Amino acid sequence: VQLQASGGGLVQAGGSLRLSCATSGSIFRFDVIGWYRQAPGSQRELVAGIRSTGRTDYADSVKGRFTISRDNAKNTVYLQMNSLKPEDTAVYYCKAVVVTHKGWTRYENNYWGQGTLVTVSS
Repeated sequence: VQLQASGGGLVQAGGSLRLSCATSGSIFRFDVIGWYRQAPGSQRELVAGIRSTGRTDYADSVKGRFTISRDNAKNTVYLQMNSLKPEDTAVYYCKAVVVTHKGWTRYENNYWGQGTLVTVSS
């Protein structure tokens, strides 16, 4: 499984960027695909996720500004980021999760893409 993240860059506060996470093979095999970010000196945090059902979840800090979506035909998940703030500056990563079961035991298989840097200037 390979994930290719792209779309980062430098933008002024209030601007927009769209990140892409292209998956190898069919996107339908993943139970969840999410975007995470890590700012210098901080822990990696979940930004947004989209389940195979289409349900989406967002961190409180990005609700109303960011939108996660997916294009099944392109096997790609997007993160549209609007009204960007300097505090959104971070390396953004996408992660795909495949849930498997063996007997009663549930396993989560996590696959990470490389990061893409988003820098928001004030």
